[in-house]
Amino acid sequence: MRAHAAALPRAALPSLASQLKVGDVVFIRVDSLPFVKVVSATDSWTNHVGIVVDVSGTEPMVAESHIPVSGITPLSRFVGRSDAGRVAVLRLSEPLTTDQQQAMADSARRRTGIYYDTGFNLHSKREFCSRYVREVVQDATGTGLGEVETFATMLHRNPHTDLGFWRVWYFGRIPWTRETVTPASLLNDQRLKPVFDGYVGGVV
Repeated sequence: MRAHAAALPRAALPSLASQLKVGDVVFIRVDSLPFVKVVSATDSWTNHVGIVVDVSGTEPMVAESHIPVSGITPLSRFVGRSDAGRVAVLRLSEPLTTDQQQAMADSARRRTGIYYDTGFNLHSKREFCSRYVREVVQDATGTGLGEVETFATMLHRNPHTDLGFWRVWYFGRIPWTRETVTPASLLNDQRLKPVFDGYVGGVV
């Protein structure tokens, strides 16, 4: 995001949880394939994203698309999957109305149980994390977060991309014209303002 790693703050999970609101977008880094390759392909530290849809219980709930199917996850479990506890939280610059918050929660629940799209196709019948968050926000607010781009644009922009891995991932043929949206493009969207960017401890 916008800070150097050495300068990033640390926070306990309860402290972070107390700051969150419905609609907050939560970024983490998952240390497994293919997601570690997404980091180099997008030139960003983050490779997974979810969205807060409920803060009324004992801890915030994060809606996400993940393998095998989309669902709603407690914040502690979501953050607990992040490598070294790295977390960023961003919030829409325009405050959400009560109706928009409810629409966001409803949109996430309608998407529960949808299979994960390992092909990262913006137009498939499945979901992947950044598309999921983009669509939940768009349903509620009309705002389409992130940048829609082709694989050709994304991969050629980043010289450190492991094209060999992606050729294997796509069985020998990278779908260069396929449109997608990435966690990195959501992270860099100027319509989101930072709430927290650092490391979270106290996660069991």
